[in-house]
Amino acid sequence: MARVCGRYTSTSTLEDLAQVFEVDDVRAEPMEPRYNVAPTVPVYAVAITRAGDEGPHRALGTFRWGLVPSWAKDPSVGHRMINARAEGITEKAAYRSAIAERRCLIPADAFYEWQRRTDAAGGPKGRLPYVIRRGDGQPMALAGIWEVWRADPEAEPVRSCAIVTTRANELMAPIHDRMPVILEPQNWAAWLDRDTDPAAVLAMLKPAPSELLEAYPVSSLVNKVDHDGPRLIEPLPDPPTG
Repeated sequence: MARVCGRYTSTSTLEDLAQVFEVDDVRAEPMEPRYNVAPTVPVYAVAITRAGDEGPHRALGTFRWGLVPSWAKDPSVGHRMINARAEGITEKAAYRSAIAERRCLIPADAFYEWQRRTDAAGGPKGRLPYVIRRGDGQPMALAGIWEVWRADPEAEPVRSCAIVTTRANELMAPIHDRMPVILEPQNWAAWLDRDTDPAAVLAMLKPAPSELLEAYPVSSLVNKVDHDGPRLIEPLPDPPTG
């Protein structure tokens, strides 16, 4: 199947996100609500910073979506690394340092996934987009990793991130075979803390309970990255059956 979680929504205000994620420091500039966040654009993420002797702080900042490893020759490599598969993540050169030391939470109000459909003969019948979101309406905390890249020692740093994905739960399985890792509040502190035992970190990389989420089909408007607005998440009036 195609890569998972290639679009999502970011509609909560900066103030609301700061409260939900209990951040100590807001470093991001406010962005307009976005209903079609696509790879390579600036996104919000929560990470731990260590400034001087003040100790670790939970900060809400802006990152580029698409991980650029510090050793990359060119930032364009981030186009191919918007997701990091949980399976073998500690062994992949692009991810093993970040999963060990630079983990983040990527707030999302919903994400999109496309269901491949077939006709009666089993032939391709296009793809139907779905919205997946928390049933209680709260923002989701997608498990993320982040990196810093510089063109040279004097250049401005590029802070980038990727969403960690895992196998689908029962709700997602009919739509796609994978989904982003969604972390519950009781796991946020441990996920962000670089001193958390590696085994405990890997144990968090599992599908969210199906009962946490809801999913419904939407129109193909979301297929084009230049489309935006609340209409993208409106339920499809007459979804196909079968």
